[in-house]
Amino acid sequence: MVGIAVLGAGRIGKIHAANVAANPNARLIAVADPYASAAQALAGALGADAMTDCEAAIDRDDVDAIVIGTPTNTHIQLMMRAVRQGKAVLCEKPIDLDLLKSQAAAEEIESLKGRVMLAFNRRFETTFAEMRAAIDAGDIGEVRQVIISSRDPGLAPEDYIKHSGGIFRDMTIHDLDIGRWLLGEEPVQLTAIGSRLIDPAMMEKYDDYDTAMVQMQTASGKQCHINNCRQAVYGYDQRIEVFGSKGMLQMDNLRPTTIRRWSAEVTDAREPLLNFFLERYQQAYKSELDAFVGALVDGKPLPVTPNDGLQALRLAEAAVESVRTGRAVAL
Repeated sequence: MVGIAVLGAGRIGKIHAANVAANPNARLIAVADPYASAAQALAGALGADAMTDCEAAIDRDDVDAIVIGTPTNTHIQLMMRAVRQGKAVLCEKPIDLDLLKSQAAAEEIESLKGRVMLAFNRRFETTFAEMRAAIDAGDIGEVRQVIISSRDPGLAPEDYIKHSGGIFRDMTIHDLDIGRWLLGEEPVQLTAIGSRLIDPAMMEKYDDYDTAMVQMQTASGKQCHINNCRQAVYGYDQRIEVFGSKGMLQMDNLRPTTIRRWSAEVTDAREPLLNFFLERYQQAYKSELDAFVGALVDGKPLPVTPNDGLQALRLAEAAVESVRTGRAVAL
């Protein structure tokens, strides 16, 4: 049994803690959060200890691994404390919003042979994983283009936007990771554009954008196009198309049911899209945690590494630079 402490009792912490508690090879030892009431409510519901000191939770002798779901500016401190004690880490992206700090942390993790997994959960969603497997099996031949649409159902509150690091580091970073994962090659050139169409005043205030597009190209010429928007009035919009020399793969949105209705009032009416990422990726979060625990139990490599986090953050930084300069960025 792998003893795990979950750090953070917010919306992500609740997901991770429940998944740890449900894993037959793991034991949820503690939930730690500076807000005592949040830690107590979550820990009490799952039969774990509640703590307000995240570092003390890491230091416990009965904790073998930690899951970090705290604010981004705490990730490196908590991660490295665990790694220096020989404990494994599953950390929400990114390592940090600062690329140099992230690079230094990754280098220390490597020197200590630390076991750290970055939580790019979409890789573990059933359809995403099947798409990658189909590419590996040669079903569509050589990949030529990857097209990703990713749109939130509504603009996040100002307090979230203020601390998010901007759309490219916060939202697009997931699509940048999936893009390079599906391309199978590292991009060597990136171009991005950003617009302020939903709440121009707030976006201007934080030097951010609510609508964005990114184009990437690899050394062999493979292409990836990403389009993002913070507001899609019809729901959480997540679609992918992978075009290859022998065919094409498409991933569509998910709905609560597959029922389609025809009547005098409607034609081909369907259920609304799932509301947000918590519903859309519920299974992916569970599979991600199971993969983390499974790798620890079996002594296998972790499936997503700090380098994956660094590469995605580099692409996000390149997108910021491209918007600022109006030019393509060589990677």
